[in-house]
Amino acid sequence: MATAAQAAAAFLSFLSSSPSHHSAPSSVSLGATPVLSVSLRVAAAGGPRLSPPLRGRRISAVIAQLPTAHPEVATGDKKIRWSSRAVRSFAMAELEARKMRYPTTGTEGLLMGILVEGTSGAAKLLRANGITLLKVREEAANVLGKSEMFYFSPMHPPLTEAAQRALDWAVNEKLKSGEDGEVTANHLLLGIWSDKESAGHKILASLGFDDEKARLLAKTAGEEAATSPR
Repeated sequence: MATAAQAAAAFLSFLSSSPSHHSAPSSVSLGATPVLSVSLRVAAAGGPRLSPPLRGRRISAVIAQLPTAHPEVATGDKKIRWSSRAVRSFAMAELEARKMRYPTTGTEGLLMGILVEGTSGAAKLLRANGITLLKVREEAANVLGKSEMFYFSPMHPPLTEAAQRALDWAVNEKLKSGEDGEVTANHLLLGIWSDKESAGHKILASLGFDDEKARLLAKTAGEEAATSPR
């Protein structure tokens, strides 16, 4: 009778000689924002890394498809794009809305997305002032209430009007500057703060964010693009 060690060795030998049953798909459709958002979530969670040229094309495709009221920006007539940090923050916002079991992605979700992404100047400023993801989640539940235990959010919770206004504000501010470059997560946070009636603004205010901190952030709003990873 074979020993346990011999049986284990035979099993390992079988595995090493068998073809893999889990292969990655050869290609991913880049035709719609939801698919791209999922890809970004996987990458942010430590998924397979793309080579620099492919990663650059993937990010460019995503940037052109973020929801905007400025089609001229999306079509490339203007040399303005969302930074990769802002794109990841947007993708994480959808994920946070689902974790909270909300039917939509609001300004509170965008705020949480910025903190989950974590590497932007906006995220660093928030953390430096004691505004953490856990605190924002708690305040979101206080402001908006808790969702029903057995409610499941859609795969891609649609943006609220306030969240769309925050995105549009960020783009507008970049356009007003007259400079080429990227719309950053800093712009996005300022867009959330600009709408005093939004849940995101109320959460920020309750946690100590104020106009002085917003002015500080505005001074460096465009600097993030220079160090944005490709």
